[in-house]
Amino acid sequence: LRRDSAKSTEAGLKYFVLGALSSGMLLYGASLTYGYTGTTLFSGIITTASEDGISLGLLFGLVFMICGLAFKVSAVPFHMWTPDVYEGSPTPVTAFFSTAPKMAAMGLFARVMFDAFGHVTHDWGQVIALLSLLSMFLGAVAAISQRNIKRLMAYSSIAHMGYALMGLAAGTAGGVQAMLIYMAIYVTMNVGTFAFILAMEKDGQPVTDISALNMYSKREPLRALAMMVLLFSLAGVPPLVGFFGKFYVLMAAVDAGYAWLAIAGVIASVIGAFYYLRIVYYMYFGQDQEAGLDGTMNPVLWAFLMASAAIMVVGVVNLFGVEGLALSAAETLVN
Repeated sequence: LRRDSAKSTEAGLKYFVLGALSSGMLLYGASLTYGYTGTTLFSGIITTASEDGISLGLLFGLVFMICGLAFKVSAVPFHMWTPDVYEGSPTPVTAFFSTAPKMAAMGLFARVMFDAFGHVTHDWGQVIALLSLLSMFLGAVAAISQRNIKRLMAYSSIAHMGYALMGLAAGTAGGVQAMLIYMAIYVTMNVGTFAFILAMEKDGQPVTDISALNMYSKREPLRALAMMVLLFSLAGVPPLVGFFGKFYVLMAAVDAGYAWLAIAGVIASVIGAFYYLRIVYYMYFGQDQEAGLDGTMNPVLWAFLMASAAIMVVGVVNLFGVEGLALSAAETLVN
């Protein structure tokens, strides 16, 4: 969309090349799976994988497919496109990138793992647990040095996908339920956060440096409060809804015997809280500046911001029924 921007062109090229590579991995894994099972149907693959165990060739096919799917959810070490694409894209595109494709890719990930390889969870559970561990820590640590809020949200996205993968790694219906709950909460938080980022303008031009938020609460107290609620929820601070998302995936990991992964998740969450709290610090305790951000905000964006923040507070009552829906979906998937 920004053909005259070198940074955007670079981001588009990186996404294209790495996307082609990931698609190649996914297709190569699918071809190996077909070669060792004789079918492309999930029902046929799961029968072969359960009757004969899983052959080395089929295991290679599974690993290649996991690599291709990990790219789609920007899990480490297939995350390298995310910060550049988030920064180089127009903010509305970045907002879309961080929500809809992530939800769809996690659903696809779960379908492939359970519908085709559901009887050999021990073979892929540890691989996904490793992806989860690496994603949580890289996302938490790398975001600390970021000054650009879109790059910061990119690393935040990587970390959050790590938490969601924790539920998938559990290999149980409870784990899938936790993953679906987490993704629903994550998408809601991101919609509100990007509505705020879209409104960050100065003289009609987009602003992405977090230092521009210095003493923002003094000029726009209601917007600053809504953003603070969303940031606290992203950090997993109780009693906001974001805390319950993390609680579900942590409990699913513990129940499945991945206590070490749950402990690592808690540590990564504490590290990650720093860069969310730093934005709150800027908004409420930063240096006052005369020429701040523009005060105008599109009514639609304002509605999304306020609605997302309200859900983070009110949703603690019953998560708006998402828990039951996620359980039904998980039980349908995990036979």
